[in-house]
Amino acid sequence: MRKLPDLEAWAIFATVASTGSFARAAEELSLSPATVSKAITRLEQRMKTMLFHRTSRSMSLTESGHVALERATRILEEGEAVEAEITEQSQSLRGMIRVSAPMSFGLSSLAPLLPTFLKANPEVELDIQFNDEHVDLVAEGFDVAVRISNLVDSSLLARNICKVRILLVGAPAYLKEYGEPKHPMELAHHKALLYTYSKAGMSWRFKHPIKGEFVQHLPPVSLRANNSDGLQPALLDGLGLALLPDFLVWQHLQSGELRHVMQDWEAESVSLSLVTPPGRKRPMRVQVFMDYLASSLAQAPWVRAE
Repeated sequence: MRKLPDLEAWAIFATVASTGSFARAAEELSLSPATVSKAITRLEQRMKTMLFHRTSRSMSLTESGHVALERATRILEEGEAVEAEITEQSQSLRGMIRVSAPMSFGLSSLAPLLPTFLKANPEVELDIQFNDEHVDLVAEGFDVAVRISNLVDSSLLARNICKVRILLVGAPAYLKEYGEPKHPMELAHHKALLYTYSKAGMSWRFKHPIKGEFVQHLPPVSLRANNSDGLQPALLDGLGLALLPDFLVWQHLQSGELRHVMQDWEAESVSLSLVTPPGRKRPMRVQVFMDYLASSLAQAPWVRAE
């Protein structure tokens, strides 16, 4: 079985050799003299040779100590260098940030925010993965994920940004041909365009402030897609109704290309959140990026749109 080298002890050995004293090495390393002495003893027992000649008045390197010193010093210097580099990177705005985001939201709302951040932080690199599936942040090495859902309890840390309304929408041409539903039960006679990953599935749930909740099972779906953008051409062409988030349809609602149907009945809204792996300590670049996204997205036009 492979045995790991005692790197800490070799670093202590290099410090003792450079200072010429166990006591001075202990002071420089903020260790107790006993800890320093035990580290050197461990090495000598492991190497089965003495590294220092020690008397009550003096100390000097043995031949074996001289042989080991150059590499031991390198171990100490490399350890200090890697810690300094990682510390500097974690406290500075440089390095890689890996981000996971839903496809439609990422392209329509996240991507336009990236140039401003990159111009302000030229030493930061962004690796954005657009995917409607919920990836494993820890296993796949992501620093932060944008999630649009009502999150279940988990070990992940979530920062809620805002609510996302889910709206039942249709084109004026469709509503003219098939009529505009006033109650969820009327949806049984309409055509549906379905987002595959919708948790509502084939049953759309609505809530009325007076009449309460109503769940309507949908007729056969004329089009389903695993990306909401894939539904929009058919939706705008008057081929059915769809439940879609307001960030995708707010411009079409403002232009009149789509209409918000059954406004008295609300579909369950979801949360827009930034999710990070367990552990509250994160590099400064990630924290600054999250703060930037939170501020920008909270002021997005679709958040303010009624």
